[in-house]
Amino acid sequence: MDKSPSEEDLPIGTQFDREMMQQCIALARRALGRTAPNPLVGAVVVRDGEIVGTGFHPQAGAPHAEVFALKEAGELARGATLYVNLEPCNHHGRTPPCSEAVVAAGVAKVVVGIVDPNPLVAGSGIARLQQAGIEVLVGVEAAACQQLNEAFIHRILHQRSFGILKYAMTLDGKIATSTGHSAWITSTDARQEVHQLRAACDAVIVGGNTVRRDNPQLTSHHPQARNPLRIVMSRTLDLPTEAHLWETEVAPTLVLTEPGVDRSLQSFLQKKQVEVVELAPLTPAQVMAYLYDRQLLSVLWECGGTLAARAIAEGAVQKVLAFIAPKIVGGSAAPSPVGELGLENMNEALVLSSVSWRTIGSDCLVEGYLSEVISLP
Repeated sequence: MDKSPSEEDLPIGTQFDREMMQQCIALARRALGRTAPNPLVGAVVVRDGEIVGTGFHPQAGAPHAEVFALKEAGELARGATLYVNLEPCNHHGRTPPCSEAVVAAGVAKVVVGIVDPNPLVAGSGIARLQQAGIEVLVGVEAAACQQLNEAFIHRILHQRSFGILKYAMTLDGKIATSTGHSAWITSTDARQEVHQLRAACDAVIVGGNTVRRDNPQLTSHHPQARNPLRIVMSRTLDLPTEAHLWETEVAPTLVLTEPGVDRSLQSFLQKKQVEVVELAPLTPAQVMAYLYDRQLLSVLWECGGTLAARAIAEGAVQKVLAFIAPKIVGGSAAPSPVGELGLENMNEALVLSSVSWRTIGSDCLVEGYLSEVISLP
């Protein structure tokens, strides 16, 4: 006899509720990479089964999604249902509390994706709505809403920016040939995916060796898309004077180094409008703490294996995106995407959780999350 699903297995809300929440998520994604340190939020107002107002939060300091949606709905918001992927705020920040705007609009019901983990909200927005007699349903499409704002949630809970390690490798685990040649491992389709990923992140980090070897641009490669802050970590500042990253009219560049290193090159870079900041010590953990203070949400690590291993070991990486091309190059000296981690037995291997994969053109993208932190020798 078939077992009936438990209540925990059943989706929350109706099919229509879930469709409207997906609309909220789609609206929120329009501001990818632009809202830090705020979350991505979209809102939809529905009256008699019809959408009468939509909105999304475009950037920090601007009105929130609910305000835009309610304004578009106007008087039709009275007695309507408001859908929003994140709990309405209930505090005064750069903008007034959205909970009060919802109450003032006369909305009858609010459907929320997830509770805001920010201690300034954390259920108080929902409580305010219920206090005003508004029906509230929480948890519709919760998993999708959490994934949308995983960087925001991580930043709130851990006081660190969210780190994503991205690399492209061959089927035999190489990121270049034995000579160091790496253009191109993956297909055009996969590289376009990376460009979109950069546009969605606040910053992208490489080491000095990547600058010397590859002379990357680290941009979204699209005139209408935003470019992330491009960051170079270099203890020695042994960097070329000619590099795409010094073309700051294309996108901003930040060089992170240690105190007192090569003042002449620092002066050269600053004349190129490259920002130079000294950190002591210059480590991935210290960098992520610094970027948190700069209000960044998501940071993309596109570095070589040595820096990638250090970033993993120091807990600077929470998510891994591995693009795998159906190519074999061989070579015992050919580099791999992650350097020495000091693991001697297979049972010590770091295991990704919530793993998913999909094909992009001729390549495969594997995504998963790291939870463990190890100590390098």
